[in-house]
Amino acid sequence: MKDYTLVGYPPCSTCRKAQAYLESRGIRLPMRDIKAQPPTAEELERWIALSGKPIEKWFNTSGMRYRELNLKEKVKTAPREELLRLLASDGMLVKRPILVGGDRAVCGFKEAEWEALL
Repeated sequence: MKDYTLVGYPPCSTCRKAQAYLESRGIRLPMRDIKAQPPTAEELERWIALSGKPIEKWFNTSGMRYRELNLKEKVKTAPREELLRLLASDGMLVKRPILVGGDRAVCGFKEAEWEALL
């Protein structure tokens, strides 16, 4: 069985739904609180590479911090290094939940993507 890492925000209903989904498949994982222990730039760099998605897809575009910082346009034009720094600066800017296992990572909860990772 692969080693998995689950990162999310415990009050988030989607994160809780994802954790329940894992448990229904016999995978019990503690959820690392993305607000209390945000991912480092190194972790994010690795996870983004494993996901195969562009860095822009890793932003929590529906979050309050994203809107407060008016990042909609910045995400489209800023250099990758700056975007990575932004994501690492505040866990609430990162799309969640995140599941990392083996050589793959997914952000956001879409059952088909999570099933493929499992």
